[in-house]
Amino acid sequence: MPQKKLTLADFDYLLPPQLIAQAPLPARSASRLLTVDGTRIEDRHIPDLVRLLQPGDLLVLNDTRVLHARLYGSKSSGGEIEVLVERIVADHEVLAQIRASKPPRPGTVLRLEHAFDARVVAREGEFYRLHFPDHALAIDLLERHGRLPLPPYIQRSAAADDEARYQTVFARAHGSVAAPTAGLHFDADLLAALEAGGCRIAQVTLHVGAGTFQPVRTENLAAHRMHRERYFLPPQTVQAIEETQERGGRIVAVGTTTLRTLESAALSGSGGKLCAGAGETDLFILPGFKFRAVDLLLTNFHLPKSTLLMLVSAFAGPEHIRRAYVHAIAQAYRFFSYGDAMLLTRNHAV
Repeated sequence: MPQKKLTLADFDYLLPPQLIAQAPLPARSASRLLTVDGTRIEDRHIPDLVRLLQPGDLLVLNDTRVLHARLYGSKSSGGEIEVLVERIVADHEVLAQIRASKPPRPGTVLRLEHAFDARVVAREGEFYRLHFPDHALAIDLLERHGRLPLPPYIQRSAAADDEARYQTVFARAHGSVAAPTAGLHFDADLLAALEAGGCRIAQVTLHVGAGTFQPVRTENLAAHRMHRERYFLPPQTVQAIEETQERGGRIVAVGTTTLRTLESAALSGSGGKLCAGAGETDLFILPGFKFRAVDLLLTNFHLPKSTLLMLVSAFAGPEHIRRAYVHAIAQAYRFFSYGDAMLLTRNHAV
């Protein structure tokens, strides 16, 4: 029997607003964990990962660090603006989204955070190329004057606690406008306990772009285009993955960003072999995708009609994910960036 063609409506669900987590729990590892292995669903907690993961498994983390990417200011004409930096493209240039009453034209000077001026160089699709002052690096100006860009569904401004809690404890490489949120559940003690239990740990880097929050707006899913995001897969991580697979261990991706990095690198290599190095990915994963690198996925709960909900449906099976989300809502799990997590087993039948 031919498979039903999936549409955008297949990835929609109703979420009570009170389940959207507005702040982190007091402890990083205090979140609940829903395990999904085919039709088997179990309620657990994040510390249970020490028992769920096995000696010889490899935990792969995304070590990107969130930029202070949000800036407020005004145009030279006086109109107020909000700037969200998508990426740093040169020492003194960035690509950014700009919210303003009227789109700024090339040559417009923007006064940002009452601290420095940026000049609009050009419009590039939905982004603007901005030139920051030559007297300082763009990264330094952002970290000094910018604000942490909490997701749009967190209905408050970033507070002092978010400076630590919206970064993973292993964040290293500046470049994201959103946290790889599955990694927020780990603290130093949990990582040490996993290693003591025989689980190896490796890193990748994928810088999360603003497109991660963009809903899919077309019923024809094949017509959707992802924003490109930069990644780096270290040679030592490739070696660790190959050694793990040779010994029969499992590759555990912490977050959809890690999974997209590994699967993009597998697609760029020959015969599914991981290709180390830097690259960019616009990989859009839908049910029917053939996974090559990842066996288990730790991930938070995702927005309705989002590409990430489609990704986890491809990984664990659409019906299993639908059932898991119904269960999570009934059991009042906390959703999205500061919410609870799921541990998904790859479904080889889809």
